[in-house]
Amino acid sequence: MIALIAEKPSVAKDIARIIGATQRNDGYLSGNGYMVTWAFGHLIQLAMPEAYGVANFRRESLPIIPADFQLIPRQVKAEKGYKADPGVLKQLKVIKEVFDQCDRIIVATDAGREGELIFRYIFHYLNCHKPFVRLWISSLTDRAIREGMENLQPGERYDNLYLAAKSRSEADWLIGINATQALSVAAGQGVFSLGRVQTPTLMMICDRYLENKNFVPTKFWQLKASTASGEIGFTAQSTARWEQQPEAIAALQRVKNAGQFVVKSVEKKEAAQEPPLLYDLTTLQKEANTKLNFSADKTLSIAQSLYEKKVMSYPRTGSRYISEDVFEEMPERIALLERYSRFAGYAAGLNGTTLNRRSVNDGKVTDHHALIVTENLPGELSKDERAVYELVAGRMLEAFSGKCVKDVTTALLSAGDTGFTVKGAVMKTAGWRAVFSEQDTEDEDTATLPPLQEGQTLPLSGVDLLEKQTKPKPLHTESSLLATMENAGKELEDAELKASLKDAGIGTPATRAAIIETLFARQYIVREKKNLVPTDKGLAVYRIVKDKKIADVEMTGMWETALAKIEAGSMDADTFRKGIEVYAAQITAELLSVQLSFASGETCPCPKCGSGRILFYPKVAKCSNVDCTLTIFRSKCDKQLTDKQIVELVTKRKTGLIKGFKGKNGKAFDASLVLDEQFNVAFSFPEKKGKPKK
Repeated sequence: MIALIAEKPSVAKDIARIIGATQRNDGYLSGNGYMVTWAFGHLIQLAMPEAYGVANFRRESLPIIPADFQLIPRQVKAEKGYKADPGVLKQLKVIKEVFDQCDRIIVATDAGREGELIFRYIFHYLNCHKPFVRLWISSLTDRAIREGMENLQPGERYDNLYLAAKSRSEADWLIGINATQALSVAAGQGVFSLGRVQTPTLMMICDRYLENKNFVPTKFWQLKASTASGEIGFTAQSTARWEQQPEAIAALQRVKNAGQFVVKSVEKKEAAQEPPLLYDLTTLQKEANTKLNFSADKTLSIAQSLYEKKVMSYPRTGSRYISEDVFEEMPERIALLERYSRFAGYAAGLNGTTLNRRSVNDGKVTDHHALIVTENLPGELSKDERAVYELVAGRMLEAFSGKCVKDVTTALLSAGDTGFTVKGAVMKTAGWRAVFSEQDTEDEDTATLPPLQEGQTLPLSGVDLLEKQTKPKPLHTESSLLATMENAGKELEDAELKASLKDAGIGTPATRAAIIETLFARQYIVREKKNLVPTDKGLAVYRIVKDKKIADVEMTGMWETALAKIEAGSMDADTFRKGIEVYAAQITAELLSVQLSFASGETCPCPKCGSGRILFYPKVAKCSNVDCTLTIFRSKCDKQLTDKQIVELVTKRKTGLIKGFKGKNGKAFDASLVLDEQFNVAFSFPEKKGKPKK
């Protein structure tokens, strides 16, 4: 019997159908000598500090560096702390039973770093020693699955991929846990999440926001003049710009006095634009954010859905190229789009032509090739799914199309002693630009020009003085942030470091969307239209850590490079781990020494322990001393307590009369709150007045 494990039930069912395992069982499918089961993403995680006997958020416990990491089932929030997810425990039991009954295992989790980690963590947690092989495919079409099953790869071939994934997982734990707890301990209130990639990303957003906010625009002036030759009129702009208005006005007058233009030079050249490369995940996310206003996370989710619907290749790819063998399939894929209404005409026009090879390079294909459509025409898709599918299909047509060719004319004109310039372009061959019939954004400032000759004079029909001002860099959108994360090395000022980190980004195509979503979840950033704007909380964290090691983009980029080397087998995972441990100790010491306070609004000493102070949160008020258990919930019988009422309760042990509580029967009542001897909150009702005597 052979076991097969997929990453999720839907994929398992597709594979099971093809290999003949059609009998349904609880948590697996069986038949034809196979037992097919599944995970639900990450079923196993690294244990939290308490598993190693460490008290959380204690200065004396930090840094927390386990000698060996423990694996535990995925946790969910419980009334007190966390507990193992019951659904996960049930499926792990099924997987163990399947593995125990089989002679070998086929690993069919997603073919990438995280997919490998999902399986290996389950495999090690269950203490399984069965031999395993790998199904490594780039799409979920029936043909791809059949071909993959005929070409199963040795499991050990992906050992380095697992080591890179494991190193990433442990590094994120060591840095995230220690940095978060160190800053939170130093703050004395709240939990302030920090992370290996999360924090440098927050720095990028805050840096750009503050640069934009603090930007002081300066005014400048330019001239814009109108002229014509024959029946064709056009405008030209001065090459000079003046920072002083009187100088600009003087130039304006000289141009008016001249009354005409003289053509100083005319340069004509043919400009050929190569088609763009195919999409990798990050480029697709940037484009979907710009054109469709989709978040990076939404685009990834839709791309994953299209992959599971067998109409698009594996989405979590970092390559923009395809290999020679995949290129051989492109005529067939393009012919398929002749049956897709939006691209039918264009795809038919490519039939029989020589396809552009710019996106074909075996050496630049990583674990997976660039995003392309599969041999399956899509059926019923949602509006959003169709929009993303059309981006990928359209880009595929663009990538294999011919160049866009234009005749570009640049003319320099002169009036008085002031030079003017004008640019014109005429499309000769639309090439790849005809797919979406898009105009080149660089052509926005071009004009339709008449034939011009050097030395020719032209009448001046009008000239205006334009008052302009310098503009700051715009706030980050998800598109621009993804680009900055991808090219983090290029942002560095040090030329040597910049060269060494030329291709180093932070995060990976598969994880960048989740990092951005984490910043939203931590309430460090918000969206304002398309812009990413830091909150007060985000800016507070930024100001504290901006000069600390945890915020170092360069270091994070170097780690990504190191993880890639582990994956390639050119770096030892233990060496990386030791470096991360040293770094974790350094950032912990650095953050614990920070003098800061996040306290705002009401604050007062704790009446229970006497050493802590009361900290106010949206749902509770609690003591800052981790050993003190004083906690006051804001919601009491359908009434939300204010900071002022809580301060009165803890300082005087009793509040004034509070109106509007509601009992279980729905009836309203009024009462004071008191802290009893055990520091529990109780009601105190006003004494009923006796009836007056007649």
